[in-house]
Order: sequence, then structure tokens, then C-alpha cells
Amino acid sequence: MKSSLDHSHRPLRLQAIRTGAAAALFAALWIVAPANVGAQKLNEALGVRKNAAEAGAASQERINKVADDTDELLRLYRDETAQVEALRVYNTQLEKLLASQEEEKSSLTEQIGSVTIIGREVTPLMLSMVDAIDTFVERDIPFLLEERTGRVARLRQLMDRADVTNAEKYRRIMEAYQIENDFGRTIEAYRGSLEGGAETRTVDYLRIGRVTLLYQTLDGTEVGAWDQAGGAWEILDNAYRPAIRQGLRIARKQAAPDLLRLPVPAAEDAR
Repeated sequence: MKSSLDHSHRPLRLQAIRTGAAAALFAALWIVAPANVGAQKLNEALGVRKNAAEAGAASQERINKVADDTDELLRLYRDETAQVEALRVYNTQLEKLLASQEEEKSSLTEQIGSVTIIGREVTPLMLSMVDAIDTFVERDIPFLLEERTGRVARLRQLMDRADVTNAEKYRRIMEAYQIENDFGRTIEAYRGSLEGGAETRTVDYLRIGRVTLLYQTLDGTEVGAWDQAGGAWEILDNAYRPAIRQGLRIARKQAAPDLLRLPVPAAEDAR
């Protein structure tokens, strides 16, 4: 009976063992399955986070680039604004310069017109002055005639030149007048030719202002004076030879100034 009972419980025990094994296998599968699912979800979460980080980095890079571009545009805008302001100030100054130049132009135009009128009026005056100095040299005592007549001839040539301004012509005429004026208050000795008789001789001339003009031959044997009234040379007495010799030395600065006894033409009646 015991034996039958043992045989009767064996299948039940085997079934229980099988059932327990199946339950254990199911429990193991249940434990493993959620673990795999969690790992997959974790990987997916990590992948999403990585993608988000990469997207964030890309976005940050784009933001940095936009910021850099914005700073560059702002710098360019400031540079352009500064240039525009500088041009505005420059244009304002140019407008002032142009206005000043227009005023100067108007003034110069007016002055040119005045110069033209003055030129028409002063040219006859300058020609008259040249004629006057020419006549004066012709009627004066005949000292340095080649130099003085040559100066007058050059003045006449100057008056006919279109490339010389009226101001320069007037200056040269006044210069000639000043030279002639200085002759009247200076003493001078120079060597030149004396025409008279059958031959031309070289003599030493002594000019004392415009009062008298004397000469002495190179050997000192003859002295003479210009007779303005008669328009000819007059031989002087030998008594004047020492005075003329001394006068020549004074004019050449070889002797100190001193009183000289010389022939002087009588003063003419002012009437």
C-alpha cells in the first residue's frame, strides 16, 4: 500500500517540479526583459541628450557667429557714420572756401578793370616822363653821355614791350630819375674820350654835381671846362691845374675833401 502510494505521488511531484521550473524561467524572463527595456530606454535617453547637446553646441556656434557678425556690422556702421560726419564737416568748409573764392574772384575782376583804366591813364604819363628825361639829358652838361642816353633808349624799348607790366615800367622810369637826381649832389672822376680839333683824345673828367664839368689831359698839361652857354669846351688857365688835379684825387677818394678854386658858371636869371 505504501508502495502504491509512492508511485501515485511521483507524477504529481514531477509536475510540480516542472511547474516550478517554468515559473522560475518566467520570473527570470520577466526580470531580464524589463532590464533590457530599461537599458534601451536609457540608451535612447542618452542619445536624445547627446543630440540635444550637439544641437545646443551648433546653436551656440550660430549665436556666436551672429554676435560676431553683429559686432562687425556695428563697427562698420560706426566707421561709416564717422566718415559721413567728417565729409559733412569737410563739405561745410568747402562751401565756405567756395564762397570766399567767389568774393575774391569778384574783387579781382573789379581790380582788373581798375588796372585797365589806370593803365590807359598812366601809359601816356610814363611816355611823357621818358621824353622829359631824354630832353633833360640832351640839355644837361655832357657827362657820361653814352651811359645816360643808353638808359633812355632802353626805357623807350621797355615801353613798347607787352610782356612787361606797367608797374615794372614805372619802376624803371623812376629808377632813371633817381640816378639823374643823384648826379646833382655827387662828385665823380672818370676817364673818357674828348672830341675836339683834328683828333679825339683820352682825358680825365671831373664832374662836380651839375655845377661844372672839367677835364685834364693824361699828361696834365692841359685843363678845360664845359661852357654850357656856348655849348663847347673852353681851355682854362694853367692856374687851375693844381685845383683840378686835387679835385680828381678827392673824387677818387685818394685825398680828403677840401676847398677847391674852380671856375663856376654864373647863375642865370630865374626869370
